[in-house]
Amino acid sequence: MTTKKQQLFDAAKSVRDNAHAPYSKYHVGAALLADDGAVYAGANVENASYPEGWCAETSAIAGLVAAGAKRITEVCVVTKSNPPGTPCGGCRQRLAEFAEADTPVHIANLDGVVRTWRMDELLPGAFKLKGLDVS
Repeated sequence: MTTKKQQLFDAAKSVRDNAHAPYSKYHVGAALLADDGAVYAGANVENASYPEGWCAETSAIAGLVAAGAKRITEVCVVTKSNPPGTPCGGCRQRLAEFAEADTPVHIANLDGVVRTWRMDELLPGAFKLKGLDVS
Protein backbone atom coordinates (compact mmCIF):
# COMPACT_ATOMS: atom_id res chain seq x y z
CA MET A 1 0.00 0.00 0.00
CA THR A 2 1.15 3.54 -0.67
CA THR A 3 2.13 5.56 2.36
CA LYS A 4 -0.94 7.84 2.26
CA LYS A 5 -3.29 4.93 1.57
CA GLN A 6 -1.78 3.02 4.51
CA GLN A 7 -2.07 6.09 6.73
CA LEU A 8 -5.75 6.47 5.80
CA PHE A 9 -6.41 2.76 6.32
CA ASP A 10 -4.73 2.80 9.74
CA ALA A 11 -6.70 5.89 10.82
CA ALA A 12 -10.03 4.49 9.62
CA LYS A 13 -9.42 1.06 11.16
CA SER A 14 -8.40 2.61 14.48
CA VAL A 15 -11.36 4.98 14.77
CA ARG A 16 -13.73 2.16 13.73
CA ASP A 17 -13.05 0.64 17.16
CA ASN A 18 -14.72 3.70 18.72
CA ALA A 19 -17.94 3.47 16.71
CA HIS A 20 -21.16 3.71 18.70
CA ALA A 21 -23.33 1.10 16.99
CA PRO A 22 -25.49 -0.54 19.70
CA TYR A 23 -28.41 -1.11 17.31
CA SER A 24 -26.90 -2.30 14.03
CA LYS A 25 -23.64 -3.68 15.51
CA TYR A 26 -22.10 -2.50 12.20
CA HIS A 27 -18.97 -0.55 13.06
CA VAL A 28 -17.53 1.72 10.38
CA GLY A 29 -14.45 3.93 10.31
CA ALA A 30 -13.65 6.53 7.68
CA ALA A 31 -10.57 8.64 7.08
CA LEU A 32 -10.25 11.56 4.69
CA LEU A 33 -7.08 13.11 3.35
CA ALA A 34 -7.64 16.83 2.85
CA ASP A 35 -5.91 19.23 0.52
CA ASP A 36 -4.13 20.70 3.55
CA GLY A 37 -2.38 17.33 4.06
CA ALA A 38 -4.22 16.51 7.28
CA VAL A 39 -6.17 13.31 7.90
CA TYR A 40 -9.65 13.56 9.40
CA ALA A 41 -11.23 10.40 10.78
CA GLY A 42 -14.72 9.57 11.96
CA ALA A 43 -16.77 6.63 13.21
CA ASN A 44 -20.46 5.94 12.87
CA VAL A 45 -22.60 7.12 15.80
CA GLU A 46 -26.09 5.63 16.18
CA ASN A 47 -28.81 6.76 18.54
CA ALA A 48 -32.21 5.61 19.77
CA SER A 49 -34.08 7.65 17.15
CA TYR A 50 -32.67 5.31 14.54
CA PRO A 51 -31.72 6.09 11.76
CA GLU A 52 -30.89 9.63 12.88
CA GLY A 53 -27.27 8.81 13.70
CA TRP A 54 -24.18 9.82 11.76
CA CYS A 55 -22.27 7.65 9.34
CA ALA A 56 -18.49 7.47 9.70
CA GLU A 57 -17.99 9.49 6.52
CA THR A 58 -20.28 12.23 7.85
CA SER A 59 -18.37 12.34 11.14
CA ALA A 60 -15.06 12.65 9.29
CA ILE A 61 -16.43 15.41 7.04
CA ALA A 62 -17.61 17.31 10.12
CA GLY A 63 -14.06 17.25 11.48
CA LEU A 64 -12.66 18.40 8.15
CA VAL A 65 -15.09 21.32 7.95
CA ALA A 66 -14.59 22.28 11.61
CA ALA A 67 -10.82 22.45 11.02
CA GLY A 68 -11.28 24.74 8.03
CA ALA A 69 -10.18 22.29 5.34
CA LYS A 70 -11.91 22.66 1.98
CA ARG A 71 -11.28 19.62 -0.23
CA ILE A 72 -11.03 15.84 0.11
CA THR A 73 -8.24 14.31 -1.96
CA GLU A 74 -8.51 10.66 -0.84
CA VAL A 75 -10.89 8.52 1.26
CA CYS A 76 -10.70 5.19 3.08
CA VAL A 77 -13.71 3.40 4.60
CA VAL A 78 -13.20 0.33 6.82
CA THR A 79 -15.84 -2.22 7.81
CA LYS A 80 -15.50 -5.76 9.14
CA SER A 81 -17.71 -7.26 6.41
CA ASN A 82 -16.49 -9.19 3.41
CA PRO A 83 -16.89 -7.76 0.90
CA PRO A 84 -16.43 -4.42 2.67
CA GLY A 85 -19.25 -1.92 2.67
CA THR A 86 -19.20 1.14 0.45
CA PRO A 87 -20.46 4.56 1.53
CA CYS A 88 -24.26 4.83 1.57
CA GLY A 89 -26.02 7.07 -0.94
CA GLY A 90 -26.19 10.04 1.40
CA CYS A 91 -22.50 9.79 2.21
CA ARG A 92 -21.62 9.48 -1.46
CA GLN A 93 -23.33 12.84 -2.03
CA ARG A 94 -21.66 14.36 1.05
CA LEU A 95 -18.23 13.15 -0.13
CA ALA A 96 -18.92 14.46 -3.64
CA GLU A 97 -19.52 17.95 -2.20
CA PHE A 98 -15.86 18.09 -1.12
CA ALA A 99 -14.16 15.78 -3.65
CA GLU A 100 -13.37 15.71 -7.34
CA ALA A 101 -14.74 13.11 -9.74
CA ASP A 102 -11.38 11.28 -9.78
CA THR A 103 -10.88 11.27 -5.99
CA PRO A 104 -9.92 7.72 -4.91
CA VAL A 105 -12.24 6.03 -2.40
CA HIS A 106 -10.59 2.97 -0.85
CA ILE A 107 -12.94 0.30 0.51
CA ALA A 108 -11.38 -1.96 3.13
CA ASN A 109 -12.07 -4.69 5.64
CA LEU A 110 -9.91 -5.33 8.69
CA ASP A 111 -7.26 -7.04 6.53
CA GLY A 112 -6.71 -4.07 4.22
CA VAL A 113 -7.96 -2.27 1.15
CA VAL A 114 -9.97 -4.56 -1.12
CA ARG A 115 -10.94 -2.15 -3.88
CA THR A 116 -10.46 1.45 -4.89
CA TRP A 117 -13.22 3.33 -6.66
CA ARG A 118 -13.19 6.79 -8.16
CA MET A 119 -15.77 9.15 -6.69
CA ASP A 120 -17.61 9.36 -10.03
CA GLU A 121 -17.83 5.55 -10.15
CA LEU A 122 -19.55 5.49 -6.76
CA LEU A 123 -21.82 8.42 -7.60
CA PRO A 124 -22.15 8.99 -11.34
CA GLY A 125 -23.94 12.21 -12.14
CA ALA A 126 -23.47 13.66 -8.66
CA PHE A 127 -25.77 16.60 -7.95
CA LYS A 128 -23.87 19.90 -8.11
CA LEU A 129 -25.22 23.43 -7.79
CA LYS A 130 -23.51 25.17 -10.69
CA GLY A 131 -22.79 28.89 -10.51
CA LEU A 132 -23.85 29.21 -6.88
CA ASP A 133 -21.45 30.78 -4.41
CA VAL A 134 -21.57 28.31 -1.50
CA SER A 135 -18.68 29.76 0.52
